[in-house]
Amino acid sequence: MAAHSRGHICHCLGRIEAVRRDSPVAISGLRRRTGGELVKGVRSLARGLADSGVARGDVVAVAALNSDQYMELFLAISYVGGIVAPLNHRWGFEEARMAMELVKPKMLAVDEYCSPWAVELQTSDSLSSIKLYLLIGESSSSFNCNHSSLRLNLIQRLAKPMPIIDPICAPEDIALICFTSGTTGKPKGVKISHTALIVQSLAKIAIVGYGEDDVYLHTAPLCHIGGITSCMAMLLAGGCHVFIPKFDAKLTFEEIKNHQVTSFITVPAMMADLISFLSRKCNMWSDGETVRKILNGGGGLSEELTKCASHLFPHAKILSAYGMTEACSSLTFMTLFDPMFKNFGVSFHDKINVEADSRHHHLGGVCVGKPPPHIELKICGSSDNCCTSFVGNILTRGLHVMVGYWDSTDVIMAESAENRWLDTGDIGWLDGKGDLWLVGREKSHIKTGGENVYPEEVEAVLSQHPGVFRVVVVGVPDIRFTEKVVACLNIKEGWKWVDHSSKYSLEAKEVSPEIFQDYCRQSNLSRFKIPKIYSFWRRPFPLTTTGKLKRDDIRKEVMSSMQPRSNL
Repeated sequence: MAAHSRGHICHCLGRIEAVRRDSPVAISGLRRRTGGELVKGVRSLARGLADSGVARGDVVAVAALNSDQYMELFLAISYVGGIVAPLNHRWGFEEARMAMELVKPKMLAVDEYCSPWAVELQTSDSLSSIKLYLLIGESSSSFNCNHSSLRLNLIQRLAKPMPIIDPICAPEDIALICFTSGTTGKPKGVKISHTALIVQSLAKIAIVGYGEDDVYLHTAPLCHIGGITSCMAMLLAGGCHVFIPKFDAKLTFEEIKNHQVTSFITVPAMMADLISFLSRKCNMWSDGETVRKILNGGGGLSEELTKCASHLFPHAKILSAYGMTEACSSLTFMTLFDPMFKNFGVSFHDKINVEADSRHHHLGGVCVGKPPPHIELKICGSSDNCCTSFVGNILTRGLHVMVGYWDSTDVIMAESAENRWLDTGDIGWLDGKGDLWLVGREKSHIKTGGENVYPEEVEAVLSQHPGVFRVVVVGVPDIRFTEKVVACLNIKEGWKWVDHSSKYSLEAKEVSPEIFQDYCRQSNLSRFKIPKIYSFWRRPFPLTTTGKLKRDDIRKEVMSSMQPRSNL
């Protein structure tokens, strides 16, 4: 395919220059930039990077908090055919070093927050691939600016004037290496193409409804695929970007008020923090009326969180997305609340209406919505006969699928490479209306009494109990059943855990193992899926730096607590 006929994320610059030449396109603290200024900055920075030695196919690692300069650098690296490798600012240095050893960047760009990583590498000279260090913004640290260390604004100013050239694509059309480690293991570099970023961004524009009149608040980090694709969607739509360094409930409310924000994305923990922050303030808040679109990812919003969010943001359409890094973000979307009709969509945790679809009532799971038109989904069982009437591996195919893993041939394709089906690692089924129902992770299922139990399904039931803040279900070894189902529960403030048998009562605000067992039975959870043990968990559940649950750590701790103590 000729280079000029390929998609490139920097093709959005022409639209930005046309629709926002003299109006704000990026607001970051006290800094405001028009569309014309942003486009000029990207092109001059691209020339500066090229003058500094960044060439087609070179990897540039970026470790920084959200800012307009981060977005500008992302586009400039792509413009010259470089490959962006965003590093998670929540990582420790060793995790960041492992990621960089994998992709061998030619340049490392850092801001003040992440500059200690650059200082450490400069001092130890432990990564020979890095030839250049770039500082984003100002720094008061010991960052050493010399012949191999430059400041972003300086290379922009020193860039040689030259005619505007077309953006260049890296080999294999790669725009981005996005790191994912699942719940365990070293970071894996997922190669994402320009085409994948563009089609997934266009899907968000079509389904969420982003447009040039939007003011989008960057609550999600630009090192995560959800934050990146939403940023790209807003760049393609020509909207205005408002940056906060990282998510903070107080700062989020301030920016919504100050800039009349119309859209942002969340994960359940973010939404819970926003609701909790306002509840502590005990005052009415009316500035949420400008918000029109909220996209939730990283797990479904509970019915309670959705209703609270609809009160905070009464004019906002609230949607939830299911996806993965290897699929360049979202695979399916569903509406949780639509203010136009003042009604709630299918709850993420709703069970199937047995009378409406008696063929599928035994399959269970949680509904995660329908795929956009360009995404293919299918269910594949152990027999390799693919259909929609049973639970099996969720496969996907299309332009959104990753190119592969960096420096690895370990691509989880379910069939031959020619068919390009990607196994998501999730288990689910498709109903007659085309909705995908997620049952659980293939690797996390519990084998008990010869039956498979998927923790996510049990968690979906228990999380609806009014006294439960969060729940994690694991399996522990058992002589009789092979594994025993255990529920670990955080309970909400104001609720009391009692070990004695107690009759279920909302007024008493008490919970106990017996109460939870009764609740599972009343929710029609199959007997073999009902936890045998309920553990009161007093602290937050352990998470990876990317916010994923460390289920194995919880399982080990439960097993340790069950071991008989020695008196020796």
